[in-house]
Amino acid sequence: MNKDFTLNGLDFSPEVNLARYLQSIRKFPILSPESEYALAVEYKKSHNPKIAQQLVDSHLRLVVKVVARYKGYGLPINEMIAEGNIGLLYALNKFEPNKGFRFSTYALWWIKASIQKYILSSWSLVKIGTTAAQKKLFFNLRKIKNQLNLMDDRELSHEILGDIAQSLDVSVQEVTDMNMRLKAHDGSLNTLIDASSDSGSEWIDFISDKKPNQEEKLAYSETLLYRKRLFQQALSCLNQREKDILFKRRLAEKAVTLDDLSKIYAISKERVRQIELNSIKKIRKAIHEL
Repeated sequence: MNKDFTLNGLDFSPEVNLARYLQSIRKFPILSPESEYALAVEYKKSHNPKIAQQLVDSHLRLVVKVVARYKGYGLPINEMIAEGNIGLLYALNKFEPNKGFRFSTYALWWIKASIQKYILSSWSLVKIGTTAAQKKLFFNLRKIKNQLNLMDDRELSHEILGDIAQSLDVSVQEVTDMNMRLKAHDGSLNTLIDASSDSGSEWIDFISDKKPNQEEKLAYSETLLYRKRLFQQALSCLNQREKDILFKRRLAEKAVTLDDLSKIYAISKERVRQIELNSIKKIRKAIHEL
């Protein structure tokens, strides 16, 4: 992208007067298809910033029109316009006029992509829309609910959830989860519970830490160590065959079958099972007596 390119010095900072900006872009004429094609071909050859300026200026109102579709997400209009203008610049540098399409048709995709990317990254502190299906769901669920006059916070019926899921090719659970996300709003744990109170209590003060503390961790480790010692001592009551069968049947990552052990020790499968159960009884008794 040409670093010398400017949007006629227009300011897109948060302090910009949006009404003044909208008034300013009305002065740029909309190009005829013939003029647009000629300029696009010439820019493709020369990358002349003045030609690029003409092409972009004539489509600034298109960006504003696209942004108007996303006002319901509660994000700053001027920032969405700025993101849309960035998409417009990307479109200009990738546009192929000889393919027979109008620049506005091609630029529309880039403008929407830039605005949607900004919305997904700014709308919530928690990352959403990580897959194409989730992005489609995020941007279409609000539209569908509006069409069905369901823009309040009531729960959607299972029938409506099913219809929406089918129309967007996602699961009912995904629609349910996204609907909950759209109804909820991010909040800080440092927000005061009662701003009118002098207590200064924040939400974070009432969230308990369920992780074990140092004393509990130490007690747990000592308990495990104690049990391990008891088990090792209790094993001394078994002979080698009993130990081997017990380990292979109960303690190995993949248990050895009764059939395989019966072949190893030349005994019946029933006898292997008896030795296994008797070994467990012996260990329990030994631990109880320790």
